[in-house]
Amino acid sequence: MKHFLSLIFSVLVLEAAGQQRTETFLRDSLDNYIIKAMEEWKIPGVSVAVVKDGKTVLMKAYGVREMGKPEKVDTNTMFMIGSNSKAFTATALAQLQADGNLQLDDPVRKYLPQFKLHDAWVAEHAIIRDLLSHRLGFHTFQGDFMFFDTDLTSAQVLEKLGRLEPSFGFRTTWGYCNAGFLAAGEIIPRVTGKTWAEFLKERIFEPLGMRNTIALSADIPKVKNIAAAHSVFLGELRKVPYGMIDNLAPAGSIGSSVADMTHWVKALLSNGYYEGKEILSKDAIAETRLPHSSLGEWGHPFNRRQFSLYGLGWFTFSYDGRLIVEHQGGVNGFVTAVRLLPEENLGIVVLTNTESNNFYNDLTNELTDVFLQLPFRNYTSASLSDDRENTQHIKASLEKINKEIAAKPKLPVPLTAFAGNYEHPVYGKMSIRLEKDTLKMRFEHHRSLIGTLLPHKTDQFVCFYNIPMYGIKETSFTIEKDKVASVTVRVAGFVESTPYVFRKLN
Repeated sequence: MKHFLSLIFSVLVLEAAGQQRTETFLRDSLDNYIIKAMEEWKIPGVSVAVVKDGKTVLMKAYGVREMGKPEKVDTNTMFMIGSNSKAFTATALAQLQADGNLQLDDPVRKYLPQFKLHDAWVAEHAIIRDLLSHRLGFHTFQGDFMFFDTDLTSAQVLEKLGRLEPSFGFRTTWGYCNAGFLAAGEIIPRVTGKTWAEFLKERIFEPLGMRNTIALSADIPKVKNIAAAHSVFLGELRKVPYGMIDNLAPAGSIGSSVADMTHWVKALLSNGYYEGKEILSKDAIAETRLPHSSLGEWGHPFNRRQFSLYGLGWFTFSYDGRLIVEHQGGVNGFVTAVRLLPEENLGIVVLTNTESNNFYNDLTNELTDVFLQLPFRNYTSASLSDDRENTQHIKASLEKINKEIAAKPKLPVPLTAFAGNYEHPVYGKMSIRLEKDTLKMRFEHHRSLIGTLLPHKTDQFVCFYNIPMYGIKETSFTIEKDKVASVTVRVAGFVESTPYVFRKLN
């Protein structure tokens, strides 16, 4: 009996010590940790919240909404959450299943008879789950350059998706497909008579009291308390335009505040209940966490992590013996994270207003370790070191490229021969014009995107895009019988890694 009581006492002491460490870090260290990281990463504004056992135990905001301006970020400041929108879309469809309005195993064509894919058999047999778990066979981000921030309508996006040849076999390989989530969102009005945005507002946002949340980027001008979008390019912080991605809305167009996101997290951690009312079915929430696609075995630098899977709008993996349910979001000028540890009744939200930092992940990991009473790792120190090394590598590569450009390599054909009209069989048209002895590339559907082409090898140019998110990429031409036949266009992997070959028309 004495041994048993001693054991209980020891456990209580350890729990008390762990709780004290958590409270000490949050009280004495967190502010300095975040403020220092914001300076190092050049992040204008950060919002963070932690929900534990149904209560918001941490909710803070740091910095300014826009670089060079005095307006502070507060906990009601809206950030664009990017792909954290996907969990809302998947949950909405799972809720419709719980309501008896559809089945996630229903064929997509039952609701979208016009749905097409490169392989007609796949289009006929694809089910809603395939859309929500990224198992259509596309390479990650395949097609996103065509769709992202363009003037295409949602219908045009889906039509072009249907003409893309997948990189893998159906249901054989996980490949992140934003347009698949668009198709899933388009099912909602077919079932409910309400648009995706209307349904989310009525069934999720309003019941959860999410008053500083919008579904569509078109509503950004109406929001007064909103963070500006920023990018860091070669160490320089810049303000950038908001992404207008309503043609992919169910995949990434939601904007929300950290305060509103705690309402969402509380409902997800309490089987759909919020402030004593059932807002979402527990079955719908559970459905989204079921593993559907395997991403392989992923390690962790410090603790055990045995697997990485994808459910419906959520990544899932084990960490130190606990289940993690999470997603990240990246869209023009913002990166964000939402993490749930259901067994710990713990949720973490981190919002930042640059697209160029890993701190949103680092802070999420740090807070996870704090609440699991694991040692302090200083994740951001390691990732910042990697980022600086990568920046130095890019600068060195640019220095070499600039020397090659300055050397004025001999081209196989005159510079004027590269100018003309080009076409990609799915994207559409692109033009290259000679302006003041420099080639400028413009795209039919990206009205504000301009690529400046400078030759650095006999048949290769470097493209400097005017929007930092698209990067600095090598652009190669093919020459056939002393004439320019085609050009291979690439953009930064943040947008898409698949190259686009445009054939020259004239």
